[in-house]
Amino acid sequence: MRTNWKFAVTVTVAATALTGAAGAGVVQASPATAGSVAPSACRPANHTAEITEAPASAGHRHYSVTLTAPRGYEPCKLAGSPTNVQFSNRGSETGVTAGRYGYQATVVTFGPGHPVHFDIQVPSSGRNTAATEASFTLQAPDGEIPGTSVAQGKLKVAAGTLIGPVQRGA
Repeated sequence: MRTNWKFAVTVTVAATALTGAAGAGVVQASPATAGSVAPSACRPANHTAEITEAPASAGHRHYSVTLTAPRGYEPCKLAGSPTNVQFSNRGSETGVTAGRYGYQATVVTFGPGHPVHFDIQVPSSGRNTAATEASFTLQAPDGEIPGTSVAQGKLKVAAGTLIGPVQRGA
C-alpha cells in the first residue's frame, strides 16, 4: 500500500495545532529537561505517595506525605502546596478541608532518585477524624498539574488542617 506522505504530515500538523488550542490554559506536566521522550514523574499515574507520622510541634500533629517516582520517568518541577486536598477514611470522605501555609514560590525538582515531601499540620485540640487517604493536586511553578494524586497512610485530621509547600527529600 502506498502512503501519501504529504497527507500524513498535514493531518499530523493539524491534529497538533488543534490539541494545542484545546489545551490552552492547562499546565502540562512537562519534564525538567527539554527534548525528553519519557513521561513526566509529576503525572499522578507516574508516582506513589505515602503518608507517615512526623514529629509533633507545640499544639499540632504533623504528617509527612512523601512522593517517589520509579525509574523511567522524567524529572519535573513542582512549587507550593498541593491544592484541592481531600481526606477520606476507607473510601468515605471526612468533610475536613485544608488550607495551606508557608512560602509558595520555591521550585523543587521531583523524579527518580529525587523524592519530595510536604507537611500536613493538624491542630492537636478539637475534634479529630480518622483518615486513611489524602487526594490532592500538585502545583507546577506556572500552575496546576492536571489530575489527582493519592497518598495512602493513617492520619487524623481536624478543622484547621494546613498543607505545607513541597520540599526536597523524603
